[in-house]
Amino acid sequence: MDDVGRVEQAMIAIRRRQTKRTLAGGREVAGQAFDVLDVIESSDEPTVSTVAAALAVDQPRASKLVATAVGANLVRRVADQTDGRRSVLVLTDHGQAVVAAVHRRRREAFDQAMSGWTACERGEFARLLTRFVDAMP
Repeated sequence: MDDVGRVEQAMIAIRRRQTKRTLAGGREVAGQAFDVLDVIESSDEPTVSTVAAALAVDQPRASKLVATAVGANLVRRVADQTDGRRSVLVLTDHGQAVVAAVHRRRREAFDQAMSGWTACERGEFARLLTRFVDAMP
């Protein structure tokens, strides 16, 4: 198998582990419900439209996902100060705690996977993976 094929296989394995939530540990929020929190955390002014675009779902599906997160006290809607017709999504304290716990679990899983690596190997992997992700369409 060539290098590109090996990368493809590795990415499939990562996706499957993410789908199974192997990398998440004992997360209380799973699937697209958690993905909503990820989108909100990483966006400057997250809205339902931002969530829809990031998760590649239609607006009604994104609205349902956001409503579920609001109902679970993970997210709250705040009126946009520049456009009163629009709401910006903000993580609640509980939502922030959930996101922080998942970040810790992910980092622990990644740290364990690279436990036998030297600092130089870790740095090179981080550099190359970041470069790869940045180049993806």
